[in-house]
Amino acid sequence: HMSAQLPNRGLLQPSGLKARQQRAEVFIKFFLSVVAASGVLITTGVVIALVRPTIQFFQEISISEFLFTTDWFPLYEPPDFGVWPLIIGTFTVMLIAIVIAVPGRLGVAFFLSEYASPKTKRILKPFLEILAGVPTVVFGFFALNFIAPNVAQKIWIFSDVGFYSALAAGITVGLMILPMMTTLAEDAMAAVPRALVDGAYALGASKREACTGVILQAGLSGIIAAGVIAMSRAIGETTIVLLAAGNTANFSFDPGVPMQTMSSFIGFAGLGDQPTGSTGYMTIFAVGSMLFVITFGLNIFSRRIVTRFREVYE
Repeated sequence: HMSAQLPNRGLLQPSGLKARQQRAEVFIKFFLSVVAASGVLITTGVVIALVRPTIQFFQEISISEFLFTTDWFPLYEPPDFGVWPLIIGTFTVMLIAIVIAVPGRLGVAFFLSEYASPKTKRILKPFLEILAGVPTVVFGFFALNFIAPNVAQKIWIFSDVGFYSALAAGITVGLMILPMMTTLAEDAMAAVPRALVDGAYALGASKREACTGVILQAGLSGIIAAGVIAMSRAIGETTIVLLAAGNTANFSFDPGVPMQTMSSFIGFAGLGDQPTGSTGYMTIFAVGSMLFVITFGLNIFSRRIVTRFREVYE
C-alpha cells in the first residue's frame, strides 16, 4: 500500500538533465546526418556542374572523334579532339607511381608493424605523416631539380629522357603517395587481432613469415583499400604532372617522353585563356567527366575486391 501511494512523476517524465541530454542527442544525430549526406550532395553537385557543358561539347564534337582518334590539340587551330594521349599519359604516370609506392609502402608498413621498436615507431610515423602533408608544388620542383636529371635520365636506358617526362612525374607521384599508403596500410595491419600474430610466433614462425603469412593475409582488405585510395590520388594529381611531365599530349607508351594527363590538361587549360562557352572551354568539362567516370569505376572495382578479400573476425 505504501508503494502505491509514492509519486511516480519521475517515471513518467525525464528529469531536466535527462531532457537536455535527449535534446543534445537529437541535435548531434541531425548534425551527423547532415555531415554524412554532404558527401552525396557534393558528388551530385559535381555531376550536375559537369553534365551540361559536357553535353554541349558533344553536340559540337562527335563522340567517335573524342574516343577513337589519337591526336589531342583542342586549343590549336585546326583543333583535334582525340583523348587517347591524355588517357595513356594518365595511366602511365599512375602505373609508375604504383610500381614505386606499393613495394615501398608494404616494406615500411611491415617494418613499423613488426620490426621497429616502439621508440623508433613513435619517431618515424610522425615524420611520414608530415611528409604526406608537404604541398604538391614542392614535390613538383623536387621532380624538376632532382628526379628528372639525377634519377629518370639515369635509370631509363631505352630512350633519351628530356627535361620533362612521364617517368619523372610518375616517380615523384609515387614518392608523394607513399607516406599516405604506408600510414593506411600500417593502420590496417594494426587492426589484425594480435592473437593471430602471437599464435604464428608460438608455432615457430619468423617475423617475415608472420608478416607475409598472417598480417598480410588478415589485413589484405584494408591494404587493398589503401592502395586504391592512393591510385585515385595518383590519377587526380595535377601540379606534379604539370611541372614534371610537361604539357605535350604525346600518343606514346614511352615514359621517357613528355606527356599530359587528364588532370594536368584541366589545370593547364583552366588558366582562363579560353573564352567561356567556347569549344576549348567546354573541353575542360568533357575531360573532367571522363576523369570522374574512370575514378568512379575504379572505386566500384576496388570495393568489389575489398569485399571479396575481407576477413571478419569474431
